[in-house]
Amino acid sequence: MRTATTIEGSAGKEPAEFAVEAEKLGLDVCWVAEAWGADAPSLLGYLAARTESMLLGSGVIQVGTRSPVTIAQTAMTLAQLSGGRFLLGLGVSGPQVIEGLHGTPFGHPLARMRETVAIVRSVFTGEKVSFTGSQYRIPLAGRPMRVSLPPTSVPVYLASLSPRMLELTGEIADGWLGTSFVPEGASAYFTHLDAGLARAGRRRADLDICQGAEINLVDEADLAATVASRKKELAFSLGGMGSGTSNFYNDAYSRQGWAEVAAQVRARWQAGDRDGAAGLVTDEMVLATTLIGTEDMVRARLKTWREVGVDTVRLYPAGDTLAARLDNLGRGIALVRALGPG
Repeated sequence: MRTATTIEGSAGKEPAEFAVEAEKLGLDVCWVAEAWGADAPSLLGYLAARTESMLLGSGVIQVGTRSPVTIAQTAMTLAQLSGGRFLLGLGVSGPQVIEGLHGTPFGHPLARMRETVAIVRSVFTGEKVSFTGSQYRIPLAGRPMRVSLPPTSVPVYLASLSPRMLELTGEIADGWLGTSFVPEGASAYFTHLDAGLARAGRRRADLDICQGAEINLVDEADLAATVASRKKELAFSLGGMGSGTSNFYNDAYSRQGWAEVAAQVRARWQAGDRDGAAGLVTDEMVLATTLIGTEDMVRARLKTWREVGVDTVRLYPAGDTLAARLDNLGRGIALVRALGPG
């Protein structure tokens, strides 16, 4: 498996310093997130100048916050600046961010994603851009234009959780950025990814399966407290993400065997009982979807991830300081390397 991590730039220069040090530890890929804080491309351009070999990816640029051509221009520019090390990660986000923050309609996310990828890849060819779909029409008037950048090949990754978006990922993407992943329940994702792959005449080997989880290597004596500290964050994902009618994280956990407790957590959270919601999250839910545990526990989990078909593992290292996070990351990279070839 390759190793990766994800950073976000709202904390000033520290995330960039973390990424630079992570490359020295042998990290393969650094993804830069963009939620409702710092934008991803600015930090990616900075990292292109500060790093030499590590792949850099947008994890993710949110479709709907920029035009498809702007996304393509950004990807081509970052590919040039990094010497061909850039990966374009895209996601549809959710109505809270797209409508509530950006003032852009969230409707038809599947069509918007499909058309965005088609337009982006058209721009990559260097040819004039001409596209007519249900969400986008280019040009609106006049003659088609091309961007004044040389043709560039950039792999496209999709962040997806819902069944239909997973199928689209299998059909058109070069890689899948997944989350809330339980290897024992991997069929909840792979069934839909494989359906999309089959529709396009492709195989699983044609798709980079990139899964992420928090990694926190602890002594057995500290395990219970560490697991307990993670529950409120998971309760937020299950109860506070999305809208009043749609929560992709809650749906994902439900499909993997926790439908009843996920519904209860959401109800408690939305009623304002945050501590009560966190109290419903079980130890199993935390341990199954993270890489928290003793070194032996995490080694076994990584082996299971590899066996079910994960190609790239994104490690989100815990720690209150930069040194602590780098220590967790370095130990995680060493554990992945020690697994040897699959």
